[in-house]
Amino acid sequence: MFDIQVKKGLKNGDPGAYKEVFRFLYPRLKGYCKLFITDEHEVEDIIQEGFLTLWEKRAGIQPANSVESLLFVIVRNRCLNRIKKKKLEESNGDLEKSLPNEIQFLYQIDFTGNEDRSLEELMIESFQQAVEELPEKMKFIYKKCKIEGKKQKEVAEELGITVKAIEKHISKAKNQIRDKLLLQYPSLVLLITFLFSH
Repeated sequence: MFDIQVKKGLKNGDPGAYKEVFRFLYPRLKGYCKLFITDEHEVEDIIQEGFLTLWEKRAGIQPANSVESLLFVIVRNRCLNRIKKKKLEESNGDLEKSLPNEIQFLYQIDFTGNEDRSLEELMIESFQQAVEELPEKMKFIYKKCKIEGKKQKEVAEELGITVKAIEKHISKAKNQIRDKLLLQYPSLVLLITFLFSH
């Protein structure tokens, strides 16, 4: 959590405060965004748009409220909008068929700004914990390919194994992470299944 001075600085347009928020939240936002969006370029675009929106709306920041929750909400909504667009295209424009109830529910979640940890923060923490609990080799491969965005061929060459082996490790890792998240968030079963179906 940022102290009042950082939030006041951000509200007043202090570039130093903005850089501090970016430095601290960028890795967490990127990891969170990857729960929804698999394309690395889309992830980067969404995060940059999120920070740009924060800067544009900085005058409305209340130092007593959570900057973290605000940014997570901005990024979440941008991710869900991309999912909505994709699902609409797949369902030929039928909105009722395009979005599971749980995704519609996520659209409606708001935060009170009382510094409580948001669903987003709890979920990304659970995701990171699930990744850390993977077997060492599987964790290394998953982080390199799915979080750092390295090509499977590069990682395969680095480890001296085949691309096919890399794919198997990633598939097993996704299944293990998904299963752990489903245990913690059973009401989000459709969303979690969708996120790990790519």
